[in-house]
Amino acid sequence: MEKLNVGIVGATGMVGRNFLRIMEERNFPVKNLYLFASSKSNGKKIVFKKEEYKVEELTENSFDKPIDLLLFSAGGNISKKFAPIAKKKGITVVDNSSAWRMDREVPLVVPEVNPQDIEWHNGIIANPNCSTIQSVVPLKPLHEAFKIKRVIFSTYQAVSGSGVAGMEDLDNGLKYLDPKNYPHPIAFNCLPHIDEFTDNGYTKEEIKMIEETKKILNDQNIRITSTTVRVPVYFGHCVSANIEFENNFELENVYDILRNYKGIVVFDDIQKNNYPMPINVKGKDEVYVGRIRRDFSVKNGINIWIVADNTRKGAATNTIQIAELLINKNKI
Repeated sequence: MEKLNVGIVGATGMVGRNFLRIMEERNFPVKNLYLFASSKSNGKKIVFKKEEYKVEELTENSFDKPIDLLLFSAGGNISKKFAPIAKKKGITVVDNSSAWRMDREVPLVVPEVNPQDIEWHNGIIANPNCSTIQSVVPLKPLHEAFKIKRVIFSTYQAVSGSGVAGMEDLDNGLKYLDPKNYPHPIAFNCLPHIDEFTDNGYTKEEIKMIEETKKILNDQNIRITSTTVRVPVYFGHCVSANIEFENNFELENVYDILRNYKGIVVFDDIQKNNYPMPINVKGKDEVYVGRIRRDFSVKNGINIWIVADNTRKGAATNTIQIAELLINKNKI
């Protein structure tokens, strides 16, 4: 595999550091590495593969270097401004923010689900929302087998989804200090409020799950609703998915389909109290599925419980997998 000149925008943040960790774990083919962040991080040093790299302040001239691939995780406003600059210079961008996800000209990719969408990228590829990523991995094979009619998502999302600020609020809340990031204490509490509220009463996070799922599965006819909740857990998002199919199914077939699908671990043995939990998935890249059971309130309904490490598969790992896919398909 040919080595690439790689840049990371937001290199000092939680996801940016995870990019580096996962690239090292997966032996990603890096020739030269460039690290970018805000002015306050200018000059900081980060170690990658036992070599020390200096962080540069991100400016409009930062990409005047022989960079092949840029990984962004510095927020939507930064991506909106700097991704087009990189694109004009012929650099391929994989963006972890919400800036480009619903742009019709930008693929929104989960490699286990819609790798074919890489083919039509025009310089920018979007990484989906963390809860969406882990949800569509099991939904994809079930949709192919039984055709999904409707989905009700209820999420239980870790504070690391809010970055360092969310984790600090939980730390401080355990000491009975007031929150700085969330509108209410997160310690010993659950907040049905992730991202901003919109005029229709849904939060932006809930709308992301609805619209991104349809785009990734390439089916605008699926009816989807969502309630997203922040919970006092450091790592690992959980999603309860209530799914109604068009077609009949046997529960045994559902188990077989999920067990045989790439990226899924079926962890479901209620006799032994085995079901996915955040403590099971920390540091792992697979999507764990359990509590698989019929929904007897509708004709062809099922409930599944989906858990994944939001900082890895929900963010950094999926981004690196997209980059690997670009290399394998010669799309950089």
